[in-house]
Amino acid sequence: MTDAAYRFSADRDEMDRGLVHAWLSTEAYWALGRDRAVQDAAMDASANFGMFEVATGRQVAYARLVTDSVTFAWLCDVFVDPAVRGQGVGVELIENVGAVLDSLNLRRVVLATSTAHGLYAKFGFEVVATPEHWMERRSVA
Repeated sequence: MTDAAYRFSADRDEMDRGLVHAWLSTEAYWALGRDRAVQDAAMDASANFGMFEVATGRQVAYARLVTDSVTFAWLCDVFVDPAVRGQGVGVELIENVGAVLDSLNLRRVVLATSTAHGLYAKFGFEVVATPEHWMERRSVA
């Protein structure tokens, strides 16, 4: 990948909502079947990030950050178009998101992944030291 081939954006209005929904609802194991209205609402309530081809403007990656912008954030819905995987797009996306996170000086940023531990470790993410402290509440529906 050349530096000029892709560009990063944190402009919510620039995100291709239809494409992001298609990726997540049909290809992302954590969001399969997610309703478009739910995805749009999640995007509206979050910080959104994307990588775009410079030549065409086509979006090739996406990430969403749920945060209070003061103490805590959850990085989620990270997805790279299969057509550009292995070209460093995901690394560049997380590098840029990391710069945003650094500027917020948050106490804790979390994420969940079953496949990309190596990628996130490059940017300081570690397995939770005390997983027994964490709990979750899932919808019964």
